[in-house]
Amino acid sequence: MQTIYTVSGMTCSHCVNSVQAEVSQLAGVTEVLVDLTSGAVTVTSDGPLDETAVRAAVDEAGYTLVS
Repeated sequence: MQTIYTVSGMTCSHCVNSVQAEVSQLAGVTEVLVDLTSGAVTVTSDGPLDETAVRAAVDEAGYTLVS
């Protein structure tokens, strides 16, 4: 299952790596792709993810989940 989120505040490859690392730790996540230009974060997982958990992971990385 793929879900696309929008994250704001990312400006460089370090930002991308931080978001990928945090979101990848969520249970069921198999892949995280981040598009720095658009802020799109595509998460592939075994099933639906709890948006609160995704928001917390993005927060932990230092950024904001917009949608």
